Amino acid sequence: MAKLTVFFKDKAIHSGLFENGVVHIGRDETNDLTIASLAIAPAHAVIIIRDDACAIKQLNDRFPLIINGEAIKACNLNNNDMISMGKHAILFNTTESIEFPAAFDNSLIDNVKSLNREIDRGLHSPAANLQVMNGNNIGKILPLKNAMTRLGHNDGSGVIAISKRKEGYFVSVLENSGTITVNNEPLNDRLLKLNTNDVLVINDTSLQFFLN
Repeated sequence: MAKLTVFFKDKAIHSGLFENGVVHIGRDETNDLTIASLAIAPAHAVIIIRDDACAIKQLNDRFPLIINGEAIKACNLNNNDMISMGKHAILFNTTESIEFPAAFDNSLIDNVKSLNREIDRGLHSPAANLQVMNGNNIGKILPLKNAMTRLGHNDGSGVIAISKRKEGYFVSVLENSGTITVNNEPLNDRLLKLNTNDVLVINDTSLQFFLN
């Protein structure tokens, strides 16, 4: 198991735990770790997590992959390696030894620790999903398996975040440039707890929330 913490402008914005296996990273929402930035390739990199070793591989030659300041195409990952993609950075940790580099200031460490506590609480929440209710992807199931899931695009349709907490799943607006509603009511600046069968609409896409 490994922990990946995403940073933007030196601020931790997302952290997630990943079991042994393959973790796809990129801009497309089908990735295991999605980073909504045009500087990130739709399929940017893949991390292979094993008990004895973890490795990362670049997937698109037009989008650089930088590990600890050095451009690479593939390498093994070590605890506290920093993966740079565009203006975002990802801190890689093995869960057996979660540490912070000496260069990190206390406020940044506190920010990461707060995200980690949120993950620990969220692990006790029941699994949940969103189902697409219209359009070309009607019927598609989107598992909400991370501590925070971003949905939407920075193209005028708006972006929401669904956070997994001990008390349940909560939705909020990150960018409200389009029409975002829950059960036909504008979400605006609210932090709203989701209940089974709630319907979210981001621009023209309808998504129904349900617990497993």
